[in-house]
This record gives sequence, structure tokens and C-alpha cells, in this order.
Amino acid sequence: MVPMYHNNFLKSTFLNEYFSKHVLLQIIEELKLNVLKQEQILNLNIDDAWNFFSNPANLNEITPPDMKFKILTDLNGKMYSGQIIEYEIELLPNINQRWVTEIKNVKEKEYFIDEQRFGPYRFWYHEHKFEDENGKVKMTDTVHYDLPLGFIGKIAHSLYVKKKLKQIFNYRYQLLEDKFA
Repeated sequence: MVPMYHNNFLKSTFLNEYFSKHVLLQIIEELKLNVLKQEQILNLNIDDAWNFFSNPANLNEITPPDMKFKILTDLNGKMYSGQIIEYEIELLPNINQRWVTEIKNVKEKEYFIDEQRFGPYRFWYHEHKFEDENGKVKMTDTVHYDLPLGFIGKIAHSLYVKKKLKQIFNYRYQLLEDKFA
């Protein structure tokens, strides 16, 4: 029989989030997934940064127009752990894809994580991290991802996907530089 204090300890929200995040990061490392990381210093305080980025509706504003990004989920305010968000994007001209993500972990004014449930990737884990840096915000996006279709997916990654993701994040970088200058 497991002592009562042990059961309560294991049910702790903090521990569930901690262990699920750390176990997943170990799995990611073993799978040798693709990684995209981008850091940016934004000229706004942590409260304003969190208010902007924790509202999923703002994804429309920071996504390149050529992707024809459309949120299909009815959104009401800030994100929360467990929130499911459905989108539609244009992968290639006239080829649309539904994409469903779940907001997995949210630690207010520090980070949130979204994971793909259905969509164009075999695996997608995106951590958005926010740190106060002398009254400004250091924002770090780290995406671990992999494509389906084995060898064909690796070719598609080399020829198109890697460049497209960099283009998307470069677009966001410049847009945010201009917006929060």
C-alpha cells in the first residue's frame, strides 16, 4: 500500500508539469529531432509581452500572409493548459492543411508549450519562453519537430520545410521588431 502523503505528492500539478516536460525533453533528445531556436529582445515589459503572446488570436497577426493562416476555433481571451486550437494553413499553393495544437503547459509570464495533435508534422513541440531583461523581454522560441514519410520527409525538410520555417520565424522577428520598437 502506498502511503497517503506519497499519493498526494505524485498528484501535485507542479510535479506533473515538471516530469511531463522533462521526460518529453529526454525523448526529444533521443529521437534526434530537428530543432529551430530563435531569441529576440523585445522593447516591452513582461506583462505586456505576456498579454500579447498568451492570446492565441494574435497568431493571425504574426503569421506571414502567404500562409493564409486561419484560426477555426472560437477563442475567448488568454490561453490555458489543455486548450485545443484548430487552424487551417496553406502548405503549398492551393494545398490547405488543418492543424490542431494543444496548449500543454502554461506558467504565467514565464513560458507556454504547444504540441501538435494533428497536422503536417509527425512531431511538433514548441516552447515559448519569456524572461525579464532590464525592463525588456527576452523571448525564446524553441521548436522540436519531425516530418512524416521517413526518407521522403527528410528530403522535403532539406529542400523546403527547413527554409519555410526559418522564413516564418524571420517574418515574426521583423514584425515584432517593428511593432514593439
